[in-house]
Amino acid sequence: MAGDFIRVRCDDCENEQILFTKAAGTVNCAVCGSTLATPTGGEATLHGEVLEVVEAR
Repeated sequence: MAGDFIRVRCDDCENEQILFTKAAGTVNCAVCGSTLATPTGGEATLHGEVLEVVEAR
């Protein structure tokens, strides 16, 4: 039941950031601070464009 690491592009500033699909906390963009992922208890809800799966587990 492992998650994946994915590359997500921020909708506001187009910064690309790598995050875990099962994030336990809110993930914010490192540049502008907008929310990229919100935890749900399983797969996180993503708020940006998924560009690629960096590492599948």
